[in-house]
Amino acid sequence: MDIYLSLEEKLLKALDKINYGKTPKALQLLNEIIADDPFYARAHYQLGKIHYYDINDYHAAGYHFKTCIELEPAFPDVYEHYLRLLVFLGMDKQVQVVKDKALTVPGVNKSYIHYLTGLHAEKKREWKNALAAYQEAFMSAVGKHDKETAESSLERVKIKDLPTVRYHYEMTN
Repeated sequence: MDIYLSLEEKLLKALDKINYGKTPKALQLLNEIIADDPFYARAHYQLGKIHYYDINDYHAAGYHFKTCIELEPAFPDVYEHYLRLLVFLGMDKQVQVVKDKALTVPGVNKSYIHYLTGLHAEKKREWKNALAAYQEAFMSAVGKHDKETAESSLERVKIKDLPTVRYHYEMTN
């Protein structure tokens, strides 16, 4: 007997499969949702997470995250994962665009967005930009974990930004 599920029920079923480590079944359900309604942003978001974290298909993950943002720009959860992917891939222009958009969306963890921006600058050895971003992350932090992460990042970059000290030794008789 066939049971017809609404898209929301399929999404909940897919989330349940993800939580129990049954990623292939979740992937099948999410693809069915997209086949029925290609404009269902939350399914694109979940597909992006699966492709990024489980399958390591970064192109597909980026496509699904970007599609989710285009379909539902006020959905805050997608920005952290998409920006994390862009920083990982070193996509300079997109990092700035997504960061700027994310900071305008209510519900986005602004501290984490600034942290990711700092991480991107740090990877490029742009110490002043990294320090500024981590300082913003610290100022935006509301939780203990975010505050501690920003503090440790600030300390790490300050050490990296120190000028190298050169010693000159002379021998005397």
